[in-house]
Amino acid sequence: MTTTERTGTGGATPASPAGPGTSDKARSEQRLGWMLAGPAFVIMLLVTAYPIAQAVYYSLFNYRLTDPDNISFVGLNNYAVILTDQIWWTSFGVTVFITVVTVAVELVLGFALALVMMNALKAIRPVLRAAILIPYAVITVVSAFAWQYAFSLDSGFVNSWFSWLPGVAVDTDWFGGTWSSLFVICLAEIWKTTPFISLLLLAGLAQVPDVLQEAARVDGASWWQRMWKVTIPNMKAAIMVALLFRTLDAFRVFDTVFVMTGGAENTETVSFLAYRQTIARLEIGLGSAVSVLLFLSVVVICVGFIKGFKVDLSQARGEK
Repeated sequence: MTTTERTGTGGATPASPAGPGTSDKARSEQRLGWMLAGPAFVIMLLVTAYPIAQAVYYSLFNYRLTDPDNISFVGLNNYAVILTDQIWWTSFGVTVFITVVTVAVELVLGFALALVMMNALKAIRPVLRAAILIPYAVITVVSAFAWQYAFSLDSGFVNSWFSWLPGVAVDTDWFGGTWSSLFVICLAEIWKTTPFISLLLLAGLAQVPDVLQEAARVDGASWWQRMWKVTIPNMKAAIMVALLFRTLDAFRVFDTVFVMTGGAENTETVSFLAYRQTIARLEIGLGSAVSVLLFLSVVVICVGFIKGFKVDLSQARGEK
């Protein structure tokens, strides 16, 4: 008798020798997964490992491209300089603010759009999904320029169209202050990437078993009760993936800030600080240290999401 044969009419499948609770089918699927994803994983590791290692190496030196012959080992001094400088903490605070605001708003809007796409009539469903996903297809730089022109004093239409709103006048300079600039930046980011979250959440909604929804209706559960007790718990993995991917992307925001403000009015993010130190000032040592700190922040975010949601993606496969 093989390990996949049942011992009786109602018997359970014995555990695989590979480990408790692991069937031959699961092991076969795992091997197939590594065979399909393995080459891409190795290539991505090789492509990313060298730049990361090089950044860590350069961050330990006082290295300027304007004086390439005068390189000196300073150890962790670059990190000490950055972490004790108010510029770093201001950039870090701006980055956290943009990340929290945009991801929170995008989660709510994306979930609403996912529900609309899920429950739309079959005849209009493809057109509706294509229309919702159009902003995500626009290049980030193009999107940033479009929003900049819309809010600009000399070329924008926002002031003339919305001058009836409190705080908005014909001569309102949206890029003349910190909070107004951050408002436009967040607005552009939300418009651009909400479709991405809605697409991931739509996939999660599609995996919620209809039998659970029907059982909740029979038990007399309201729409809100079905949403909080059935829908959201069963798409926890999709929510985690959507939030994780979007948070990592938002934390590395650069294009929109570069196009709209160029880091002026205290809108500089961590990615923009790394660019300014490395490219504009040619401070390779300090710039590499900022990049390493950005990388470590991303790692902390990943670990926090995985530990916080407590979701095992290898088990969240939606088996029928």
